[in-house]
Amino acid sequence: MFIGHFATAFAGKRVDARISLGWTFAACQAPDLLWPIFSLIGMEHFRIVPGDTAFTPLSFDYYPWSHSLVMDIVWGLALGLIYLARSGDRRGSAFLAALVVGHWVLDWITHRPDLSLTLTEEHRVGLGLWSSVAGTIAVEVLLYAAAVWLYLRTTVARDRVGRIGAWSLAGALGAIYVANIVSPPPPSTTAVSIAALALWAFIPLAAWIDRHRTPAHRVVPAA
Repeated sequence: MFIGHFATAFAGKRVDARISLGWTFAACQAPDLLWPIFSLIGMEHFRIVPGDTAFTPLSFDYYPWSHSLVMDIVWGLALGLIYLARSGDRRGSAFLAALVVGHWVLDWITHRPDLSLTLTEEHRVGLGLWSSVAGTIAVEVLLYAAAVWLYLRTTVARDRVGRIGAWSLAGALGAIYVANIVSPPPPSTTAVSIAALALWAFIPLAAWIDRHRTPAHRVVPAA
């Protein structure tokens, strides 16, 4: 998934409006933020194999450090503890940890059986939604549209940045999703990994935009 993961970040503001969108972006994408780094340094491996699944030409051969269930639990706990140390918010910390693990659950739905439960990779799972292009797009787009709607209903723009920025952010992610669908297979795995590092830039951007929006329940109607 791509925008399906970001859907959980936008919808997360409905669960706990106190948490910055930057934190929920980091949580929902944590495994995919680590994966390109691990791939570039040789800890994990993937290939470009057009037709490996109907939806993506990427064949994930070995990536348990970023995408196994046990490590996603570890990364979730780590992120939750970092947030707890900074905010003292136990509920928010637990929610962010759950978002990281939720990334694995969504991948389990979409991937073919290439996701491991542990570092040993003895058991690989995946329901294979990626075998259907139409099914994948339908599920992701519906999730994303509903989540963005929830975010826009849960928060209110304080100024122009908050109003235009939220729509621009949602639109940019949607445009990247469409580009990934219609583009030819990438030239190399290195190019894929380097391009994937751009996901890190969305964290401070989301946090900045979210600072220009206020939880709707805090807005006092004019008399």
